[in-house]
Amino acid sequence: MTKPIGPICNLDCKYCFYLEKEALYTDGKWRMAPDLLETYIRQYIEAQPTREVSFAWQGGEPTLLGVDFFRKVVELQEKHANGKQIENAFQTNGTLLDENWGAFLKEHDFLVGISIDGPRELHDHYRVDKKGRSSFDEVMRGVEVLQQHDVRFNTLTCLNRATARKPLKVYQFLKGIGSRYMQFIPIVERKPGSQARSWGLDLASPEDGQDGEEDLPVMSWSVLPRDFGNFYIQVFDRWIQKDVGRVFVQLFDTALGKWVGEPGGICVHAETCGDALAVEHNGDLYSCDHFVYPQYKLGNIRETPLAAMVDDPRQRAFGKAKRDALPQYCLDCEVRFACNGGCPKDRFLTTPAGDPGLHYLCEGYRAFFNHIDPVMRVMAELLRRQQAPALAMEMVKRKAVPGYRPAK
Repeated sequence: MTKPIGPICNLDCKYCFYLEKEALYTDGKWRMAPDLLETYIRQYIEAQPTREVSFAWQGGEPTLLGVDFFRKVVELQEKHANGKQIENAFQTNGTLLDENWGAFLKEHDFLVGISIDGPRELHDHYRVDKKGRSSFDEVMRGVEVLQQHDVRFNTLTCLNRATARKPLKVYQFLKGIGSRYMQFIPIVERKPGSQARSWGLDLASPEDGQDGEEDLPVMSWSVLPRDFGNFYIQVFDRWIQKDVGRVFVQLFDTALGKWVGEPGGICVHAETCGDALAVEHNGDLYSCDHFVYPQYKLGNIRETPLAAMVDDPRQRAFGKAKRDALPQYCLDCEVRFACNGGCPKDRFLTTPAGDPGLHYLCEGYRAFFNHIDPVMRVMAELLRRQQAPALAMEMVKRKAVPGYRPAK
């Protein structure tokens, strides 16, 4: 995950965990230098063992760098491709997209992720500009640019205190704007502890409060566990009736892989992690973009090759700790195979037995995975028979899926 402009953004989303990373960099240089950009692209391509190489460009807001910056990206990728196929994913709030961006993204077949939280009243609840004003119309203009230029796009929607309580409203809206690939990201942030405050940060770091000496409540915009589970349950019940094979929800695809017995999936639910590192605008490499804190900095690509840092024992230990630090409560859980304890960043609760390391959203995840279990068993069996999982829709309509009951 590449952040060529660091945390700099033209919006001021109230729940954003990355804006505060400005406090970690004080030189005011927020644009990846041309020589560093080439170093990164060359090292990244060389480090890939496969012929397909996928770049993920994020921020902050990458469109602030301008189209010409990414024209240079494509030029450098072609220079160093060495016969490999290059793909680019680009996450944006969409507010600065125009005709030039649309033509460029289409010409080079970028996959664009649009950050949008639903219809106007939900989107604008937290996603505002630097003056606290609505960003909805600007985002929708960006979506129209992508549609006019036939650019491939998906949507990233944050599940916060507001959006999680309107699951079908959000889902129907996203379908209505043409999204067929949806990703929902839970917003979970806590008030800062002593460690985060020492760095000038306004949100807790993963280690804050682990010693039990500080009680760090979640911020007011954080999604509630029960609302989180209910959001996914309600959307799943609508999806399984009408949209299998037509709309793709990231967690549903990941879940089906789990019931089929495939390893991996999205990092949140993989058994181990450590392969989704973040490169900052100055070449610093961190274990994960949710762990951009001094103790998780692996080095800088100007000084140490990217591949060497990815294989650093510290990073391997970071990834394995996701599995090895699970409390017994999780090890005994009936849906552990699907959940794997969630992201380590949010494992700040204690289990009923008083053991640390329980995920904040455990209640929601457990409810969701148990709810979909009967349908996932059917869909997995269809796949094993080399039949389309979409056939499960008709079985649901006929109430022919034992144990499945849509939520009321």
